[in-house]
Amino acid sequence: MPSTKVTFTGSLNHTLSAIIDEPNASEEQPRAYAMFAHCFTCSKDVIAASRISRALAKLNIATFRFDFTGLGKSDGEFSDTTFSSNIADLVAGADWMRTNRKAPCVLIGHSLGGAAVLAAASEIPECKAIATIGAPAEPEHVTHLFSSAAADIDRDGQAEVSIGGRPFTVGKQLLDDLRAQDPESRIKSLKRALLIFHSPTDQIVGVESAAQIYTWAKHPKSFIAIDGADHMLTNPSDAEYVANMLSVFVDRYAAD
Repeated sequence: MPSTKVTFTGSLNHTLSAIIDEPNASEEQPRAYAMFAHCFTCSKDVIAASRISRALAKLNIATFRFDFTGLGKSDGEFSDTTFSSNIADLVAGADWMRTNRKAPCVLIGHSLGGAAVLAAASEIPECKAIATIGAPAEPEHVTHLFSSAAADIDRDGQAEVSIGGRPFTVGKQLLDDLRAQDPESRIKSLKRALLIFHSPTDQIVGVESAAQIYTWAKHPKSFIAIDGADHMLTNPSDAEYVANMLSVFVDRYAAD
């Protein structure tokens, strides 16, 4: 499937790096455009994002994935970002799609990216459906990754932490912003079709988060267990499974 590299201006006025995975030119117009939000401190090239996006392109769903500010190949400093700036980056990405392709009718988010698309949906009017993959019900869940440094961050304004074996500078504004979120109100007022993917054996974000999101959400809502999968969907068959289920979901709720 052809992949096109593009850039756009993010919420903090930095240049963000993106890829659009599109169906072959010989195909008809894509039956839908989707946007994919990657996991916390990950990038658009992480296994889950790249494999699912490419699989969706094979199913004639064009998918836009990008690096949030300060991550991957995007400009800016991670220490300056917040959960709210991630939401605003998603809205900026949708603006670029609206101008240059077509606004996304489907938002897909992995892990904290799932929490972000749930929060961003109300600001993207063309969005008809949302899918989360291993998403925490509470965005603040990710703070367990640097809980040992929370006191230092609160005291000093920032601290360097190790996440997934890589160093990141986490600012107090990120911590405060995560604590201030109200996901229950947002999810209860989504007014979009929702599909929740989660592995019952997820060791990073427990399946109880999926149950909480499902409880808060109003119909139409669905839950699909990715049985045996790990949080990062490192088994290619798990990414293919998610893409195939998403294709059916798109046909029912979001395809043009």
